[in-house]
Amino acid sequence: MHCKTRDQKNIFFEVTGNLASKKTLLFLNGLSQSTISWGLVTPHFKDEYKIILMDFIFQGQSDKEGEVRDFDTHAHDVLSVLDCLEVNSVILIGLSYGSLVGQHFSLLFPDRISKLALLSTFAHKTPYYEAIENSWSRALETGGYSLMLDVMLPFVLSDSYFENPLIPIEVLKQTRKDVVEAKALQKLMAATSARKDYREELQKITCPTLVIHGALDTLFPIYMGKAVAEAIPGSTFIAVQNAGHTLNIEAVPIVCSHIHIFANS
Repeated sequence: MHCKTRDQKNIFFEVTGNLASKKTLLFLNGLSQSTISWGLVTPHFKDEYKIILMDFIFQGQSDKEGEVRDFDTHAHDVLSVLDCLEVNSVILIGLSYGSLVGQHFSLLFPDRISKLALLSTFAHKTPYYEAIENSWSRALETGGYSLMLDVMLPFVLSDSYFENPLIPIEVLKQTRKDVVEAKALQKLMAATSARKDYREELQKITCPTLVIHGALDTLFPIYMGKAVAEAIPGSTFIAVQNAGHTLNIEAVPIVCSHIHIFANS
């Protein structure tokens, strides 16, 4: 299904799970993901919760034309989906890029979020990360998304995943290629590149917050996730051993268990 954003873009969303439940989980995608990226996660919650999945503008089945959107605008797009569905409050789970949208949403619309779970998150950039970001951008410019994906995967999946992939690497690549457009992805990356250090703003978050980070995350080393947790008053930090960045593929059972406990606490 689609609804309109404030600037009349078409944004895609799905509603699944227990539609009669009074608790709603909202999952927000990583940079080059789409709603299908939560396929291993949603079965863990479908009986107890209403589940909302959505593609940001420039992702998946949402519109891909227009100017770069900052994270406040993405947060307003999320609000458009909730208003369309007449959902008053959600437990928001955001992964990587989606976790940044979650950070902004929780500050802009605190009355529409009951709890916040940030997976593989960060609030500030380091020279190391900026070098990775530059390599991805250059790969996208010179060889399209196919080359960028080859450059990107070793940073977002741990070595243990490559040794024993739940989803074969080639299948994973093909699935991504089918839903990602290079020009649209460039616009998402531009928003991350322009984002300033957000740690001071995080101190204003008031909802209960859980931060989950892979101990083997090389894109955002674990200290970057801890910095987010340290900035948010009263938050809880959990490190997942033997997992890298893409927690909705690499460490599904344990991550879902932590989210379930958090959502019901």
